[in-house]
Amino acid sequence: MSRSQLTRAVLDAQFAALGRPPYAGPDDPVALRRGCLDAVLAARESGAEPQRAVLKGAVRFLLDLLVAIAPGRSVEVRVPPYAAVQCVEGPRHTRGTPPNVVEMDATTWIGLATGGVDWTDAVENGAVRASGARADLREYLPLRP
Repeated sequence: MSRSQLTRAVLDAQFAALGRPPYAGPDDPVALRRGCLDAVLAARESGAEPQRAVLKGAVRFLLDLLVAIAPGRSVEVRVPPYAAVQCVEGPRHTRGTPPNVVEMDATTWIGLATGGVDWTDAVENGAVRASGARADLREYLPLRP
């Protein structure tokens, strides 16, 4: 079974658990990850816990969108254990611990990216750990494709 088929199967299972029809979009990775975001948002609306693989797809979709909106390599955004990306123009980091790091859990990242969580509140309450002069993503959030 290919990765796309596995993602689609997990996505369909998530939608079924929510009482929704199966995913009807294309099988390309970007569309499937977008479908994962839709499933996570639907799960949140219903008070259900999204499946881990669906959560991973949603996180990856939103991180890829951040990179498209804020290309560069001066800030590393980490959403463990799902993914990490480098973004935002500025001095490039090549080795060791990056000087500008933003780290949070998946739920916080999805909330920030979709507008359900405020950047300042998330930093102040410790849901986002941001270090470095460029580690402020508020000008990019919520994400607008």
